[in-house]
Amino acid sequence: MDEQLLRSIPHIDEIAHRGAFGGAPAKHTENFLERSARENKILPSLEDAIRAAGLKDGMTISFHHHFRGGDHVVNQVVGKLAEMGFRNLTLAASSLSAVHAPLIEHIKNGVITHIETSGLRGELAEQISRGLMDCPVVFRSHGGRAAAIRSRELHIDVAFLGAPSCDPYGNANGYSRDEEYIACGSMGYARTDSEYADKVVILTNHLVRYPNAPWAIPEDNVDYIVVVDDIGDPKGIMSGATRYTKNPKELLIAQTAASVIDAAGYLYDGFSMQMGSGGASLAAARFIRQMMLDKGIRCRFALGGITGQIAAMHEEGLIDRIIDVQSFDLDAAMSLKNNRFHHQISAAYYASFLSAAAVDQLDFVILSALEIDTDFNVNVLTGSDGVIRGAIGGHPDTAAGASLSIVVAPLTRGRIPCVIDRVNTVVTPGSTVDVVVTDQGVAVNPRRPEVAEKLRRAGIKVYTIGQLKDKAEALVGRPDPIRYTDRVVGVVLYRDNTVLDVIRQIDET
Repeated sequence: MDEQLLRSIPHIDEIAHRGAFGGAPAKHTENFLERSARENKILPSLEDAIRAAGLKDGMTISFHHHFRGGDHVVNQVVGKLAEMGFRNLTLAASSLSAVHAPLIEHIKNGVITHIETSGLRGELAEQISRGLMDCPVVFRSHGGRAAAIRSRELHIDVAFLGAPSCDPYGNANGYSRDEEYIACGSMGYARTDSEYADKVVILTNHLVRYPNAPWAIPEDNVDYIVVVDDIGDPKGIMSGATRYTKNPKELLIAQTAASVIDAAGYLYDGFSMQMGSGGASLAAARFIRQMMLDKGIRCRFALGGITGQIAAMHEEGLIDRIIDVQSFDLDAAMSLKNNRFHHQISAAYYASFLSAAAVDQLDFVILSALEIDTDFNVNVLTGSDGVIRGAIGGHPDTAAGASLSIVVAPLTRGRIPCVIDRVNTVVTPGSTVDVVVTDQGVAVNPRRPEVAEKLRRAGIKVYTIGQLKDKAEALVGRPDPIRYTDRVVGVVLYRDNTVLDVIRQIDET
């Protein structure tokens, strides 16, 4: 290079001339197999990974819930942390279920002192509803959790993420090319944790050759890998196909919901949708499929938790793209594995309010409910006895994002009305709910008079939400109010992570 030109470059004298590659390490000559056997991210044990990650008392650990009721990762990791003497940890899981009852002892012993989650079920939920924890559980929607992680409002120190397949460098996925290994399908909730946690530990029972492509989590998001004998029970993680309901009440609700969507003008060529995994939602997809065939139209994309039924419609040519944050059954997981237009996405892509999310592109969503009140507020978290029994999930995210949000529920369950004066716990604000469909009538939010008018023109009788409440009470009466103490056991955050409601300890005196 011309010496005069070099001298004209500012600060050139401060640059050390170290030859080609600026003094980079010598080029390696080992073959890939030799090199990967020496340079991989695999550690001998979970304890080694915990120590390498630098976990300390008071830090936050995270987990995903794609293994559902078959998950063995949370209990395995927290059990090891207890054995190692850790205290005062925050457990930030995308959701927790009945299989996590062993956490009760770890809470009592001070290993876990704070919990952030989308949901709780089983004995753990029962105990927390009765005052197990000193600090209230923080409940976030899937989109709210992703936003909190991205903004560092929820700072994850170490993420422990189970993966049905992983290579020695950390490329992890929710299925394997080897059929005999378990699958969880999309790892959408784990992806956000892997992107923003300070350290990421993958636990897998199936180490595969590099590169494990395609991957849900790329190697540059992973710090350590631990090969364990057991990450979960396949029977609890995945069922075959999600079964169709034969319940006449659910079928009636489903047919009505499909008719509402059509009458409201949201069933057109190129529409987008999200369906729940409940009986009525699944059945609604069957009615929508037939309408699509009759009209000769296609769905542009189906979003969210994906069932085999949606995958079958994709393979049939009725749905162009599937955008999958969570695979609900084995058929959906196998579709993700085999169909190139079936994509897995992160929770942030799915529903974070911090940027345009996939939920904001929905034409309609069908959502279930435990309770709906006369202001159209929806509860999917606490039961009629005040005990925590469910999860927020993406309920408020999709209700806010979709052009038409439909909540489906029977008017009564047993002797319990589902349309009441005031829900026990507000999870989805009524301002984002457009239509309520029950087996005994449809109500449209007064905010959407144009929808009500379209339904009437289509011959669908429209009630006020108050009339549906009166119908329910005429059938089963008005239940006694739940008795609570003043103690708060849970805080419910809206998708923008502002406080929406609190859950109080049930009073059993």
